[in-house]
Amino acid sequence: MVQVSAGAADSGDPPRSGRVRYIRDDIVPSAQRMVLGRALSARRTLLGLKQGEVARLLGASVSKVSRIESGQHQFKAQDLARLFTIYRIVDPAEQAELRQLAEEANRQPWWQPWSAVAQKHLQAVVSFEEIAQRIRVYEPLHLPGLLQTEGYARAVITNGTTQSSHQQALIDLRMERQRRFEMADEDKKLICVLDEGALRRRYGTPQIMHRQLEHLIELAASPRYVIRLAELDRYDLPVYIGSTTIWEFAARILPDIAYSENFDGGLIIQDEEQTDARKKVFDRLRQASLSPQRTVQRLKDLASSRYYR
Repeated sequence: MVQVSAGAADSGDPPRSGRVRYIRDDIVPSAQRMVLGRALSARRTLLGLKQGEVARLLGASVSKVSRIESGQHQFKAQDLARLFTIYRIVDPAEQAELRQLAEEANRQPWWQPWSAVAQKHLQAVVSFEEIAQRIRVYEPLHLPGLLQTEGYARAVITNGTTQSSHQQALIDLRMERQRRFEMADEDKKLICVLDEGALRRRYGTPQIMHRQLEHLIELAASPRYVIRLAELDRYDLPVYIGSTTIWEFAARILPDIAYSENFDGGLIIQDEEQTDARKKVFDRLRQASLSPQRTVQRLKDLASSRYYR
């Protein structure tokens, strides 16, 4: 199910930048398709065309044009060629650039082998995660997936509602996401606020938790990870932000996108005001949390006092 907030395209008017979607089990936006859709939307806006006008010239529905621009529709060569005519794109270099974007958008993603077991909102997360340059994340109930050891991931996944036959595949997907994050451009960063309550909530055996804390200490030594801890006994931290991920993209190929996950789906927020508000609250939480150096010391204390071997 995809729910779109008021203000989305209907009578031929272009969608507002403020789209909020709750994704559960329907077609989801792909980051790669959104890059091309954003470029086409910008061209349409420059020409002063409404989606309804483009739909009529394209011989399609307004819904199709909206889905193309929002990254929910696979691009076809004939549609792109007709859009070149409608949008007066005659420069061979510009056409070649858009065809390249279309090729990337239609290319089978690396996570395709997991598509049968990964929920639709998880596939969207992996899509944005892949091309984001900077990721900010706070999870109040457990550690973010990019920080989990295999043992901790297994404990989290098997404790959830996932079918037992799918559990190992999802663990493998999580480990592959981590590997690809590590192999990405060195400028790619994860800025994470850990919740001390999540660290005190045990997933798996004490040995699994001890190894997880050791792993966090190891990651904290890498410039790719900025890890801070929100103390459990601090009453004034803005933890009400809840589960939050914010993706930021290089060269502004996409505007910043916020994401909040819950029991059976995820909320993707593209509204600039709402995303900016979440960024500000996240930064307040980050600044009020322990420094990276004090976070490492707290992790060591927890490992020795609570989850000692």
